[in-house]
Amino acid sequence: MSVKIRLRRIGAKKVPYYRIVVADSRCSRNGRFIEEIGTYDPCKEPSAFNIKADRFKSWLNVGAKATDIINKLAKQNKIL
Repeated sequence: MSVKIRLRRIGAKKVPYYRIVVADSRCSRNGRFIEEIGTYDPCKEPSAFNIKADRFKSWLNVGAKATDIINKLAKQNKIL
């Protein structure tokens, strides 16, 4: 089982809003997840990125892999 930290889309059509979740890599994008650790709203100016940094780091230490987008957002917000 491979665990990933990724975005889960919950926004309406043409108004994206995402939740940052920890999920099994075999589950679908909006499917079952283990834990919700933050949110991302790209429509705000500047974009709103909120994440529980302690939970994010603990999942990385356990062996979860963050997607490219999550890594980019974490570096921009100085979490990594």
